[in-house]
Amino acid sequence: MCGGKIVEVINIREAKIHLSRIIDRVRRGESVVIGKSGKPVAVLSPYPAPISKRRPGTLKGKITIASDFDVDDEAVADLFEDSTN
Repeated sequence: MCGGKIVEVINIREAKIHLSRIIDRVRRGESVVIGKSGKPVAVLSPYPAPISKRRPGTLKGKITIASDFDVDDEAVADLFEDSTN
């Protein structure tokens, strides 16, 4: 079982012979269990894609903020006040 899914255990000899095929399966998102003497010993799973770093300024000039965005709004203020008084 791998990630809640039942998977087949591929023995080391078969893994050596069919490594390219196994890698293709993994590239498609499948995890593969490799075993010795029928017992699981390793899991070959997809490598997570690195998270790209944030580059400050990439949206400069593309976003505008309304000049009145921080003006007091009585209706909104009322939502924060205790209504039991």
